[in-house]
Amino acid sequence: MTRPEDGGQRPAAILFDIDSCLISTGGAGTRAWRHAFDRLHGIPADIGQFTEAGMTDPEVGRLTFVRVLGREPTDQDMARLLCAYLDRLVPEVEQSPGYRVMPGVTALLPRLVDAGIMLGLVSGALEAAAHIKLARAGLNRFFAFGGYGSDSSDRGELTRVAIARCGRLHGHAMDPARVLVVGDTPRDMEAAHAAGAIAVGVATGKYTLDELRAAGADHVVPTLEEPLPGSRARPGSSASLDAEEL
Repeated sequence: MTRPEDGGQRPAAILFDIDSCLISTGGAGTRAWRHAFDRLHGIPADIGQFTEAGMTDPEVGRLTFVRVLGREPTDQDMARLLCAYLDRLVPEVEQSPGYRVMPGVTALLPRLVDAGIMLGLVSGALEAAAHIKLARAGLNRFFAFGGYGSDSSDRGELTRVAIARCGRLHGHAMDPARVLVVGDTPRDMEAAHAAGAIAVGVATGKYTLDELRAAGADHVVPTLEEPLPGSRARPGSSASLDAEEL
C-alpha cells in the first residue's frame, strides 16, 4: 500500500538515463561492441548501422548479430558476446579521449541528495555496463538502485522495476507520480509514461527540445544546468508540474 505523500510536490525519486544524459563515453560503447564482434566472429560490426538510440544492450547485441551473421544468436552466442563487450568496455571507457560529464551533472547530483531525494538509474545498458560508464567520473556513489537492460528489453518495464526497487529501499510502495524520469531520447519519454512517472527530456543528446516535446515529454530542459520540475500534483490540488523546481 502506498504511504501518504510528504514534502508537498517535491519528487520522492529521480531516475536518470546515462548516455548523453549524465555522461558521454565518446563512443566507447560502439568501439567495445565492434571489438567484441571482431574478436568472436571476425567482423568489426558497427552497431550504429543496425540499432537506434535508447535500445537496450541485449537488443543491440542481438539485432547486430542477426544483421552481420544472418542468423539468430544462440544462448551461448549471447553469453559470449555480452561478456566480450563488457570486458572491452572497461579499457575503452577508461581511455576514451571524448569521455565527458554532461553540463550541470556534477553540481546537480549532490544537491538532490542533500534535498533527501532518492536517485536511481534507468538505462538500456547492462547493469555492469552502466556502472562501468559512470565509474570514470565517480558518479556511481549517487545512485542506490536502478532498472537496466539486463532487467528487461522493454524500457517501460525496466523503469517499473526501478520504481519498485526504490519502494523496497523506502519500505513502502512508491507512487510513480512522485518519480521523475530524466532522459534524452523519445524512448525515455515513452518509458516514463509507461511506468506512470513524469517524463523530463534533456536536450544534451541527438534530440532537440521540440522533438522531446513531440515525443511526450512533460517537461524539457536544454541541459541539467536548468532546474528540474517538482512532482505531479495530487488530485484536487491546484499545484502544477512546475510547482517546485530543484
